[in-house]
Amino acid sequence: MTAVETGPAGDRVRAPRVVIVTGISRFLGATIAARIAATPGVVRVIGVDRADPPSELRPLLRGVRVHRIDLTEGAAELIDLGAEALVHLAVVSSPDGKGGRAAMKDQNVIGTMQLLAACQQMPSLRRLVLRSSTAAYGASFRDPAVFTEDTEPRAVPRGGYARDILDIEGYVRGFRRRNPRVTTTVLRFTPFVGPRPDTGLLQLLAQPVVPTVLGRDPRLQFIHVDDALELLYRSVVEDHQGVFNVAGPGTITLSQAIRRLGRIALPVPEGILQAAAVYGRGVNGLRSLDQVDLFVHGRVVDTARLTEQYGFTPRSTAEAFDDFVRAQRGDAVLTPGRLAETERRLLEMIRSVRAGRTP
Repeated sequence: MTAVETGPAGDRVRAPRVVIVTGISRFLGATIAARIAATPGVVRVIGVDRADPPSELRPLLRGVRVHRIDLTEGAAELIDLGAEALVHLAVVSSPDGKGGRAAMKDQNVIGTMQLLAACQQMPSLRRLVLRSSTAAYGASFRDPAVFTEDTEPRAVPRGGYARDILDIEGYVRGFRRRNPRVTTTVLRFTPFVGPRPDTGLLQLLAQPVVPTVLGRDPRLQFIHVDDALELLYRSVVEDHQGVFNVAGPGTITLSQAIRRLGRIALPVPEGILQAAAVYGRGVNGLRSLDQVDLFVHGRVVDTARLTEQYGFTPRSTAEAFDDFVRAQRGDAVLTPGRLAETERRLLEMIRSVRAGRTP
């Protein structure tokens, strides 16, 4: 039984009474759990993670019942909680240093398998929402200019995260076929952006000198974290069956992103960047071959299905990225003032040289 209320656009919203959110020890999970808990008609929100939430997130979780569960060991204790909706956010994009790539794959793939096995035995479940990624499309020289949700990868992705995403989505498709009564929503997010550099890609871009691939200037898309949260919320309280690309309209190139941040690009051969990703253990935010391939080929997705089905258009990629730029402006290496001063000195030098050559 679900409560019914009026949604943001005046539509009828069916709020589930009991919701499970995985991955609540990170910002995205804790924030969406808190918002769902504040929704009229929601009786209980259960937050699940393998680690206790950090102190800065605990105030958000006062209305959330926290369960410390390692999904790789099973999720049987979730079966009898009466959940009507489940939001799976416990998917990590890079190794955390505690168990390397093997632990990452266990959490992403084995953890999802165990969770879906539990979902299979939840008669009350009506909605399943999965955080996925556009990394599922891979990145290669054979890619189309724009990916739609029906586009298949042209090559097997090199990065472990992208391969995990393909495995996870495969298991979710199998679950959907076996459980047509459950509305299954897969949100393929482009990289998140917001005021804080809290992803590997943003940490890399926030460095004074940003390594890039020699001869490449890929197109990038971002989704503002606030818009991502809005779409996750709507997926919980509304029915949206299917797979959706989630990105801000438009693109920016890597060189534009670096210039807007006032950073300095350092073009290097692709092989050097690959070695840094594999052996550098996440130094300066460069954490995976997925990031290297993104810096080589870029990735652009079509979001027409999202806009039509949700009636919501995220802020553009440029607007979303500018929010990050404003927060980082004080750390810029190349500010407008510094550029103007450099230009002034160059002009003075040119004038003095010309004056010295004048008879």
